[in-house]
Amino acid sequence: MHDSTHHLKPQQQQQQRPPLHRRRHWCCSFTTPPLSPDNPVLSRSRSSSSCNKKTELQHHQKLPLARRILSPGRVSPISDNPVITHKTPKKVQASPKSPPPPADSEISTRDEGNLGNFDVRLNLKGKNGGSLILELGSEVLTANSPVFADLIADYRKNVSGFCRIEVPNVDNLNVFRDTIELMFDDDIPKKLLKIGVFRAIDILEVSSSIKFSRGVSSCIKYLEAVPWTEEEEEKLRELFPKLKNIDNAKTTDISDRLFTLNSTDSHQTLTKQLIYSITASTNTNSRNDLKSLVKALTCKSSVYEKDSPDLNKADIYSVCESCLTSLTTLLLEASGGSDNNAGSNKNPPLLERISRQVDNINWLLEILLDHHMAEEFVDMWANQEVLLKMHGHASPMVRYEISRVSAMLFIAMGTRKFHCPAETRLGLLKVWFRPMLSDFGWLQRCKKGLDMKALEDAMGQSLLTLPLKEQYPLFMDWFHCFSKNGSECPNLGKAFQIWWRRSFQRGSETFAIESR
Repeated sequence: MHDSTHHLKPQQQQQQRPPLHRRRHWCCSFTTPPLSPDNPVLSRSRSSSSCNKKTELQHHQKLPLARRILSPGRVSPISDNPVITHKTPKKVQASPKSPPPPADSEISTRDEGNLGNFDVRLNLKGKNGGSLILELGSEVLTANSPVFADLIADYRKNVSGFCRIEVPNVDNLNVFRDTIELMFDDDIPKKLLKIGVFRAIDILEVSSSIKFSRGVSSCIKYLEAVPWTEEEEEKLRELFPKLKNIDNAKTTDISDRLFTLNSTDSHQTLTKQLIYSITASTNTNSRNDLKSLVKALTCKSSVYEKDSPDLNKADIYSVCESCLTSLTTLLLEASGGSDNNAGSNKNPPLLERISRQVDNINWLLEILLDHHMAEEFVDMWANQEVLLKMHGHASPMVRYEISRVSAMLFIAMGTRKFHCPAETRLGLLKVWFRPMLSDFGWLQRCKKGLDMKALEDAMGQSLLTLPLKEQYPLFMDWFHCFSKNGSECPNLGKAFQIWWRRSFQRGSETFAIESR
């Protein structure tokens, strides 16, 4: 191998060197020239080395392609498997058939009219201090970018030949380089498919700034045709107001995907329609999924609600009244002792429909609590005289469903989720406290998501918010119920102790006991 390589003819060496006019249309380098075999310092160090020929060959074969460069600033056309000779650098330099690559001053005079000539040096200066040099053909730059066409023309008014242009304050050097590369690419859409949406947005911004119309139209067409992630959508939303003088039909399509009419009426109307649709749904699984979805979208802490108008209270309460009316109708049907739709395939059993309406009411109450609009619902529930009357005549399996609404209100009141006047709190407790005592055992057996410990504590705390004289009859009712039913009744012993001390003890001793 060494012998065959050592006796390689000069003519064969010359044939393997590509002609100078076959260079690429563009190339790039960093400001510090990389080491190469033609570097004088490297050549002197190799000529003074005492290594034998085998060691020199192995060292040369280990050099990466990035270091085998003919000239700083231009990529060499040397292949990955070059033919290696064992002649000393001095002999190679003395060979008349191995001319050195042309200097920068020769580029503008050699092969005039060829687009492969590097007659423009583009020096990109990054905002963070980095830099990148691109050597390009002026004809391609001029044909694709009016901005660079003007810069090149202005430069050549004073200086002929090789053109040097500096671009300061570049946000992203790699993105700018990728954009320039697209000018030399015949199939930009195919290249964008490989680049991806996030990079294409950056290229769109650079293309717009240098008025690279072919790049802008290709990016717009690509972005309009593909789905976006939330991060990509937000990036597009920030970029689009900055894009100016872009006359492209696809731009309108993208804008329509990004921006809508910020109409308060349309938002509130749509929310009302969604809520109505959910409460009317008969499929349990889909209804639960949609409830979670809409609640998350309308939640105060949701990212979707930060800049959205608040819910219309009247719309939510109209849905609540509709659900309460449906619940009353179902209880009237249950109190009649017959299920008119028991043998029908269209409607589910009566108890299931009652439970569904209670679920709807509790879900609406959660939305009202999240938006701090539940105070009026307390009055609405306290005035349900028809429901209260039917509760006393309904079976335990039916009436405990009604107490699920009361339980949620007690928990919200005891945990300070809303703030009602004393008259409102008193009205609620007078109407629904005793039914809750009788239904507590059923609620323990069929919790349906209720936290019974939280309910016990909240009931006691709710009673303690009333005046002492109003607490007395309610605590007495609880005491008699608990003495008869035991665990079937909530344990309000802690709240009862506080009421007792407040009622019959005075001074600092009471404060010390309650603060424990």
